Amino acid sequence: MAAGRPWRCAAGPGPRDGPGSRGDAGADDTDKHLIKKNAIKRIICIEGNIASGKTTCLDYFAQTTSIEVLKEPLSKWRNVRGHNILGLMYQDPSRWGITLQTYVQLTMLEQHTRPMISPIRMMERSIHSAKHVFVENLYRSGKMPEVDYAVLSEWFDWIQNNTDVSVDLIVYLQTSPKVCYERLKTRCREEEKVIPLEYLEAIHELYEEWLIKRALFEVSCPVLVIGADHDMQKMIEKYEENRDQILNPPNRQHHL
Repeated sequence: MAAGRPWRCAAGPGPRDGPGSRGDAGADDTDKHLIKKNAIKRIICIEGNIASGKTTCLDYFAQTTSIEVLKEPLSKWRNVRGHNILGLMYQDPSRWGITLQTYVQLTMLEQHTRPMISPIRMMERSIHSAKHVFVENLYRSGKMPEVDYAVLSEWFDWIQNNTDVSVDLIVYLQTSPKVCYERLKTRCREEEKVIPLEYLEAIHELYEEWLIKRALFEVSCPVLVIGADHDMQKMIEKYEENRDQILNPPNRQHHL
C-alpha cells in the first residue's frame, strides 16, 4: 500500500469536555460511535526515541477512550527466568545485543498477533522499529556482527511474509535527542543510567531516516508526525487536537 509522505499534526476539533476511564461509560461518545460504526480492526503504533513521551501519549488515550492500549513488555525484557537482558544489553551491547533483540522480536510479535479486545489497538513501538531502528543501530555502530544481523533480518522477513504484523498508522513523536536525554535523567530508570546522549542521537537519526526521509526501509502506512519537545500539558493538548486523525487513520487494513 502506498503510504505517501508523512504529515504534520494540525489543529483538530478542539478539546472535548471531560475524559472518561478506559472502557467505561465515561469514555468519549464520539470515539464510541466511531468504534461501533466501523467494524474494522486498526493498529496504531506510537513511535519515538527513548523518553520521547510515548507513555504520556498512551496513558492519555487509555484514560479518555475505550481502545486497547499495549505498552512495551519491559517487565518481560527485565526478567527472562531471572535474567534482566535489557540491563545486560545496555551494559555490554556487543555481547547481549543479539540476545535482547531476538527476544524483543518474539515479544513484539506476540503484541501484534494477540487477539484484539477492541477494534482499535494502540501499541508502544512495534516489531518494525525494533528491526529498522534498534537492530539497525547495533549493526551500524559495530556492536552486532554481520552474521547476527543477517539472522535477525531473515527472521524478520519470514515474520512479515507469514504473519500479519501490518500497521494502519504510525504516530511519530519527533523529539530532539537533548530533550530526551534530560527527560531520561529525570525519570532515572536503572537500566538507562548508562545511556549517553550519543546513543539517543543515533536512535533519532535512524527514526528520521526511516519515517521522515524514507531513506532506510519501506513505510507501508501513513505517518503522523507530532513535535514532542513540549511539556506534558502541551502534549496532551496536541493529542486532543489530533484525536480524530489518530483514532481514524485514512487507510484501513484489518477487517473483522
